Amino acid sequence: MSGSEELRGLVERQAIEEGADLFGVADASGFLGREYQGKRPQEFMPGIRSVVVIAVVIPNGAIEPLPKGRPEYTNTLLAATVTLRAIGFKLARTIEKAGFQASIVPNEGSEFGYWYADKETLFADLSVKYAAYLAGLGSYGVNSLLLTPQHGPRVRLCAVLTDAPLKATGPMLPFEDARCQGCLRCVAVCPVAAISKDGKVDRHKCADYMFARLGGLRCGLCLKACPL
Repeated sequence: MSGSEELRGLVERQAIEEGADLFGVADASGFLGREYQGKRPQEFMPGIRSVVVIAVVIPNGAIEPLPKGRPEYTNTLLAATVTLRAIGFKLARTIEKAGFQASIVPNEGSEFGYWYADKETLFADLSVKYAAYLAGLGSYGVNSLLLTPQHGPRVRLCAVLTDAPLKATGPMLPFEDARCQGCLRCVAVCPVAAISKDGKVDRHKCADYMFARLGGLRCGLCLKACPL
């Protein structure tokens, strides 16, 4: 077993022991393909080789009452994000103790991510959802959420960037989730028509609704409507 395989195994065990429900590793070169339209992590970490992706499951008890209970739902998402970042920090320290560099990336759409995202595009420095797709953790739904085989869209994601040559997980699933065909419940339920049938999401409509109309609370209706 190579040193990179041993390090990946160590990081994976630590992630699960600390509370992560899903774990994956993406080859950072996957962000260089033409099909990827977001910001590339190579722009701010030239030596990046791997992206570690972790996820926790969002409790159904915070989702099912929606649109009632939005403060509770929002607080649950915030707790999930804080949990992930605490785990991610520990993983980054483990990777650095092995002689490499590592950093946690603010992901788009999180409670804190909007503060770090590009104010015009609302894109973060890389798409954690795309990293999860590259790592074989799920496919994209019409609602632009990552749909995992185990938990559908009801997961929260975080990523750790590193120059460690960790072996990628996989195999990659199809980019678009075939289970969305003929459903489109997320399109129908969106209160501001931010989701189109062809899978495009108007990020500004979504963000404006949450911050201007809901006062910073999260909506969650497209996630609740998904039957997966």
